[in-house]
Amino acid sequence: MEIGKSLKRRLGLLDVFCIASGAMISSGLFILPSLAYVKTGPALFVSYIIASCLVIPALLSKAELVTAMPRSGGDYFFISRSMGLGIGAIGGLASWFSLSLKSAFALIGMGVYLALIARVPVTLIALVLCLVFVIINLVGIKEASMFQRVLVIGLFVALGVYIFCGFPKISMDNFIPFAPYGTGSIFATAGFVFVSYGGLTKIASVAEEVKHPGRNIPVGMILSIIIVSIIYALVVFVTTGILSPKALSSSLTPISDGAGNCMGTFGAIVMAVAAVLAFVSTANAGIMSASRYPIAMGRDKVLPSFLKEINTKFGTPHYSIIVTGLFMACAILFLNIERLVKVASTFFIILYLLANLAVIIMRESKVQNYKPKFKSPLYPWMQILGITASIFLLLEMGRETYFIVATIVAVAFVWYLIYVRPKVKQEFALVHLIERITAKELTSNYLEKELLEILKERDNIVEDRFDRLVNECDIVDIDKTVEINGFFHIISERLSKSLNMPADSIFKLLVTRENESSTVIRPGSSAPHVVAGLAIPHIVVRGEGRFSMLLARCKKGITFPKTGVTVHIVFVLAGTKDERNFHLRALAAIAEIAQAKDFDKSWLNAKDKTGLRNIILTAERRRFTGK
Repeated sequence: MEIGKSLKRRLGLLDVFCIASGAMISSGLFILPSLAYVKTGPALFVSYIIASCLVIPALLSKAELVTAMPRSGGDYFFISRSMGLGIGAIGGLASWFSLSLKSAFALIGMGVYLALIARVPVTLIALVLCLVFVIINLVGIKEASMFQRVLVIGLFVALGVYIFCGFPKISMDNFIPFAPYGTGSIFATAGFVFVSYGGLTKIASVAEEVKHPGRNIPVGMILSIIIVSIIYALVVFVTTGILSPKALSSSLTPISDGAGNCMGTFGAIVMAVAAVLAFVSTANAGIMSASRYPIAMGRDKVLPSFLKEINTKFGTPHYSIIVTGLFMACAILFLNIERLVKVASTFFIILYLLANLAVIIMRESKVQNYKPKFKSPLYPWMQILGITASIFLLLEMGRETYFIVATIVAVAFVWYLIYVRPKVKQEFALVHLIERITAKELTSNYLEKELLEILKERDNIVEDRFDRLVNECDIVDIDKTVEINGFFHIISERLSKSLNMPADSIFKLLVTRENESSTVIRPGSSAPHVVAGLAIPHIVVRGEGRFSMLLARCKKGITFPKTGVTVHIVFVLAGTKDERNFHLRALAAIAEIAQAKDFDKSWLNAKDKTGLRNIILTAERRRFTGK
């Protein structure tokens, strides 16, 4: 697997909020209420609230995953790195499929509204609009996201006006009986309208292009679900109270009809415009997000590699956007809308289930370089709740939907077996978890290396001389108790080659330095509980332009007989006098690293020498990149 050419980080918090919100508000609000009302009655707004609550575990899980791995491909990337390419291929294709179809559906919905004015075939309008949005996204994501801001803000203003004007017109008689089909129908309908929230977490697919993803993504997603959930519930509540049961159940434009009832013709026009804005925002956000899945799958060779290419002029994935646009065009020509809603909802539910499962696997695998900036609260109960809720909703979707979804999953898996598996082998977190349980060596360090590169990019870590020294230095991992002089003999042999000095000379310098004043920075203990001690022996050697470092861990402790002190963590520095400035910088870097929260625990629990090295390389510290 390759990291591939990275996309530029151009999206801020407002962009994240608008992309997530715009991907949600469309047909789920402007068309589905009438279809869902038939299934549950006036309690429909409760179904919307329940659906929004069921999204929260997946939202928190995806926020954690994306802040640990902010890469294009969203669901695909998380699932493949936690459960393997087989499940990842299914998840990635399902995400691309469902989001593209939802966007195509939005274009058709917009075509219905525009056809009333222009008297042009709906399909033709939808195809033209599809072409327009493909071009907008080809020009650049910043331009597309700016367009998204305008659309979402305009949409919120229009819906706010509708809610404000509609409340005084509500007739409470329209809410009697409240749940004519029983309380069970309220929960069943929550699964039906679940697609309304399907776009929320799709911001994860453009995470690679978000500035400060550790903050902007979780904050943007949480703000989006709160505000959109409130708007959904209020708009549906107002519409139910304004329109008679007969009018609501038979209308394909319930929100516009409700606005017409409370604000007259002007209100109907305003909400028609709002509907168009909603469809436009969903289509635009959908193309923007969906086109990032083929990038990630192209990088991993799950799909043809040309899909990962980035346009040198605009910095956008041109082939991926074009292929996504062509797929949407085919959907516009041939899709069945009623089936689409159920299939899309089912895929979203499955993906949310997998996201919750991915967090559990990533955490329990103890992959060292899995370091999310945001951690889901109430772990693992939040994830277990999300998985349980997803299973409950899936049971309500019906046999025909199961058959369609199973067919698509089967095709994706066959593609994996025929096209992907013979060419690509990948390490994933589930193997690390199995390794922990069985105590068998099953993994290499590939996943750790990949996550290390992602961490460097996420945290804007620019390698300095100390990092290069860490990459090149020797590491000693001792599995027994040893006295300090015995330890000095071991490291003298290791440093002899890099310093081009006899081991005996290095040993004498280390002993002399220790006798002058102790190099123990923080004493530790080995019983009854291990408290990690830290020492930094540092010596000056003859010559010019030489500097070496050695890292050491001794879980059972290095003892100092004269003082009775025990240490478990050692940084050894050796350099010539002309390297004094760098010597001081190295000491400062070590001090900053060693004072970090959980450093001792991470050092003692690291799997191997590579793990020890990665702890230093990914540490948060000031880096001196100048000359």
